[in-house]
Formats: sequence, structure tokens, C-alpha cells
Amino acid sequence: MARRQHRYVGFMALGLAMLSPAAGKAQDPDDLAPYKMLRSLQFVQDSVVAGDHSAGEMQRFMLGTIDERLRTADTKIFDDDRNVDAALIYTMSGGNPQTLEYLIAHDVNGYFDNRVTDVLRKYLTGKGLLVAKTLEETAREYRDKKIGPYLALIGGNVMIATKPTDALDLYDQARLAAPGTIVEEAALRRSLAICVDKGMLDKGLAYSQRYARRFLHSPYASQFADLFVKLVVAHDHDVKPQDVVDILSFMDAPRQREVYLRIARAAAIAGKPELARMAVEHVQLLGAGTDNAFGPLADFYGGMAGLPTDDIDQAAKNVSGIDGETLSPRDQALQAAARSVAEQILRAPDPASLTQASNPNTSHQEITSEKAAAIATQPGTPGAPPEPVPGGVASTGQSQDTDSSFNAFVTTSRSKLDEIDGLLAQEGNEQ
Repeated sequence: MARRQHRYVGFMALGLAMLSPAAGKAQDPDDLAPYKMLRSLQFVQDSVVAGDHSAGEMQRFMLGTIDERLRTADTKIFDDDRNVDAALIYTMSGGNPQTLEYLIAHDVNGYFDNRVTDVLRKYLTGKGLLVAKTLEETAREYRDKKIGPYLALIGGNVMIATKPTDALDLYDQARLAAPGTIVEEAALRRSLAICVDKGMLDKGLAYSQRYARRFLHSPYASQFADLFVKLVVAHDHDVKPQDVVDILSFMDAPRQREVYLRIARAAAIAGKPELARMAVEHVQLLGAGTDNAFGPLADFYGGMAGLPTDDIDQAAKNVSGIDGETLSPRDQALQAAARSVAEQILRAPDPASLTQASNPNTSHQEITSEKAAAIATQPGTPGAPPEPVPGGVASTGQSQDTDSSFNAFVTTSRSKLDEIDGLLAQEGNEQ
């Protein structure tokens, strides 16, 4: 870490020197070669995904400085292939697309490979699918060159919608060629997204572990956490709890609690009580011996998941036990719906609803098979074929004075369940 900080200070000094016109004139022109400036940009971008979010301002400065240098430098600088690569990598690293157009328009000596510039122009204008095959072939051809990882990354971005398996191969190529960089961070995160979408559990867990080991402090780590939670919840019966523990063990305690809470909440909404309980237990363990502010919230999620189980009494207490004012608006809605359903389930039945609609066999006579067949064919007997009635509506044989309290219970419970279904649909759209 000390070495990285020392290098970062050095690059900051270089950036400040380039920012000063006087210093720029005093410098040797070769020191401002685009490929050298690109190294500074790459280091700054890698510092951002490594956790130095303050480097974002320096990244913007470097992009602007390289842009100006590429536009004003003598075209002879592209006699050095490293500067050609620098211009292309700059474009694929968030640089100004118009600068690439400028360089192509002034490339009278053929410094730039037309195949590469063509696929880049299509990609940057949102037409990457038109050159998807060419882009894939070009990425593989340049895999051992400086621009190889970047071409593979954007190639995966193009293929992800139509050929996700090919996109995974390109992302693997990108991350293996540029370990520890912003390229690997993006490739890992997008590979995990494919695994979540296609149900590829084993690969998804492998990508998750690599990401957790390398990029937990990236500004994009929250996206990773969302994807990881979706992967675990979607495969709750196949994921081993120890796999989850091992992957999250690379995080500090606060981050672990946050992810476990996300798992508990998603599992509760999805009706997966075992996974929710596992996540809740880890939230409580991580807060043991401390003032665990997240303990009540974890119990709330666990209570929601426990409503359909035998221990509904404790689940109902956990749902109602947390102060609604401490919950987010979405969780407040979940609490209200869950509490209402729990009350309906725990409500004592109306004794009148337990009465039989038909008279019992008070004579205690044995019902022979012949008698049973005769009874079954009588109109109005439960199990008998319904009689045709005017208007095409069949009679069910049920009494018209069905217990009103039972109907009320069913109607109310159904409306609450519909309410929860609506919340689940909303959660699915927002996540």
C-alpha cells in the first residue's frame, strides 16, 4: 500500500506539472508522449477501483490532458506504435470519441488499423452489434497486444445480450490479461451478471470470490453485492452456507452485516425461510458483544420469512417488534402487510364455521357400497356430478348460506396476499 501511495503521489506531481504551461514548456517533449501520459491515467483508474475514490478528480484531469495532447501533437509521434495504442486505449477508457474521429481523419500515413477503428466507432455510437463478429475476431487477434484486454472487454459488452457464453470467454480473456486493473474489475462484475441471468451457480460463486478478494473497495462494489445476493437467493437449495461465509469473509464486519441483511430481506420476500434464518444468525453473530443496531432489523426479516412456518407466534412477534419509524418506506409497507397476514392466521376461528352443512349419520347404520353409490348420484350430494342450470352456470351442491365469517377471512387474507404479491413485483422491478 505504501508503494502504491508513493507512486500515486508521483503521478499527481506529473499531472500538476502538465497542468502548468510554464512547466510544460520546460519539459522534454518526449516526457509528454501519449503512452507515458496513458500510464498515469491507467494507474489513477486502477486506484479508483482499488478504493481511492478521491482519484476520480485526477482521472478527469488526465482524460482532458491526454485529449488535448493527442489533438495538438505532431502526427509523427505515431511513428511509435506505443502512442497508437495509447490513443486507442484512451478512447476505450472513457476518452472523447470525437478525438478518435479527429485522429482517423488526419491519419494520412495509415498508423491506425482500419478494422480496429471501425469497430470502435460502431461501438461508441451504439452500433456494436453490427460488427460483433469482427470485434470478437479482432479481440482474439490482438489478445497479446496492449489493446487486447480493452478490445476483449468491449467485445464482451457487445456479445452479452446475444451470445452470453462467448461474452464470458471474452471477459475471461480481458481479466486474465489485465489482473488488478479496472478492466478486470469490470470483467468480473459483468461475468457475475451473466451467471445470475443464466443460472450458472458454480461459475457465479467463483467470480464472486475473485471479486471479493480484489475489489471490495471499488465504487461499483454495491452492484457486485446486489448480484451476489440475487445469485444466492435464486439458488438457496444448492448454495452451501459455508460458500457464502467464505466469500463474505474477505469483507470487514460492517460490510458483511450489510450483505447478510440484504440476503435476509431478499430471502424473506422470496419466501425462503431457511436462507433468511441463516443470514439473520450471521448478522446477530457479527454483532455479538456490541450494540448491534441491525439486530432488530434482522429479526424483522427473519420474522417475515417465518410466517409460513410452525413457529408463527415468534415470527409474528419479530415482525411487530421493530419500530416502524426506523424502517425504510418499502420495509414499512412490508411490515404492515406481514403483520396483517399474521393476525389473520392467528385469529381464532368462528365456532359457527365449524358446523357441518349436511346431517350426520345419526342412525349409526353401516353404509354399504350400494347405498354409497346411490347417495353419490343424488342431486346436491357432495361429489355428485353438478346439475345443469339455466344460463350455463353449474351448481356446486354447496349450501347458499356459506359461513359469512369464513368468507370474510378468505377475502381479507386473499387481499393481503395480493398486496404482498404487488410488493414482490415492485421489489423485482427495483432490484
